[in-house]
Amino acid sequence: MGLPDKIETRLFINGEFVESSNGKTFDITNPATLKHVATGTCMKPLSRTQTVLSLPLRRLFPSWSELSPDQRAQYFKKLASLIRQNNDELGALEAASMGKPVGAFFDAYACASKWDHYAEAGYTVQGTTSVQTPGYLNMTLRQPYGVVAAIIPWNVPLLFLASKLAPALIVGNTVVLKSSEKAPLTSAKIATLVQQAGFPPGVINIITGFGNVSGSILSHHMDVRALSFTGSGRTGRIIQAAAAKSNLKQVFLELGGKSPAIIFEDADIKEAVKQTAYSIQWNSGQVCMANSRVYVQDTIADEYIELFKQHFQKEVSIGDPLDKSTNHGPQADEVQHKTVLSYLESGKQSGGELLLGGAAPSDREGYYIQPTIFKNTPEDAKIMKEEVFGPVVNINVFKSEDEVLAKANNTEYGLYAAVYTKNIDRAIRFAKGLEAGTVGVNCTSPVTGRDMPFGGFKSSGSGREGEPLYSLDNFLETKSVLIKLS
Repeated sequence: MGLPDKIETRLFINGEFVESSNGKTFDITNPATLKHVATGTCMKPLSRTQTVLSLPLRRLFPSWSELSPDQRAQYFKKLASLIRQNNDELGALEAASMGKPVGAFFDAYACASKWDHYAEAGYTVQGTTSVQTPGYLNMTLRQPYGVVAAIIPWNVPLLFLASKLAPALIVGNTVVLKSSEKAPLTSAKIATLVQQAGFPPGVINIITGFGNVSGSILSHHMDVRALSFTGSGRTGRIIQAAAAKSNLKQVFLELGGKSPAIIFEDADIKEAVKQTAYSIQWNSGQVCMANSRVYVQDTIADEYIELFKQHFQKEVSIGDPLDKSTNHGPQADEVQHKTVLSYLESGKQSGGELLLGGAAPSDREGYYIQPTIFKNTPEDAKIMKEEVFGPVVNINVFKSEDEVLAKANNTEYGLYAAVYTKNIDRAIRFAKGLEAGTVGVNCTSPVTGRDMPFGGFKSSGSGREGEPLYSLDNFLETKSVLIKLS
């Protein structure tokens, strides 16, 4: 599986690929080899009325919104088919730009599936009626905002692209999507497929570049009426503040996590080890809901920890992400690599016991990090409180239910939590008591329910996404209509 001869990196605006108006670019480096892959295109920091979002999108919105869901769906189905046809190229582009191993690449098929799903979801949008006010027939209408925006992260870009674009478009909005400068290549490739699928020019616009320019344009822009963002808590706060300072656009945020997994003595230990180890190692730990904190009951702690170490030592294959035998690639770029290394040093100084890993491999170049296990790290340590976004797990030992529930909830994050037990009463107590938007019982991340809402408690975000209704609701206004009867 290799890279194409020509890699598209330009901005996709109003149906055409364009260079930056000021010629500004950035380098895209393969994090496994440190070799140059492509040159990305940056947005120019223009005034709000001069950007891509102004007249073309507002003029196009009425014609797109007036199509029936069936008519919009035709474009979705064409795009889904093209995405599947280009699976291998999309996998290679993601491996080369952010290091995801091609052997575990499911993203293109998951992306295509989202487009197929929402192609059938347009008619689920319904308002309500009421005859409870004498002399009136009242109703609500669910209508698209107009121009909306989406900002996606670099760790699973194809899935986030579809999860935001498809629901926004099927209900009649036009969209501008910003991909991350760390992994823009698959989004740019999707833009070429959007063009091939024949979407009306300007319905979908895909830009990239750095957040302080491209992201700032979208979050401040007066024509953008709703914005969906997945990424870091720091950036989410900046976006929310920008929305408040501009036009109070609706903002939906899915932010970071410090997800706990709790293993009780009656759990299936081997299965718990397999799932929790995969959760923190998958995608090199670059997953917002990875269970980076594991709490294991004292009576089984030694057995669980030994099996966890063996799993990392035997099952993890570090190597070239373009090699299908590799299941552990590098961190996405130099910045992320340095960040994880700094957390490892902090963990070593915190008083916890380093059981495995704790450094970059010495036998290869590239931005790799060894899968790392710390044991009994103090609860107030930086590495226990902050999101590392790397293959680093803290395993702490507990004795009682009350103790471990308090420790699991002692975080500003609340995206995902898991509990492993065969006691149904305990499972329900923890499902209710854990402060997280999703709780897995005898399973953990990245497992989610496709038809369930996904989002976070506390500083892990606001709003929910999910098929079909939750994501559709994010891109629809509700209007009350009062009809006086003679």
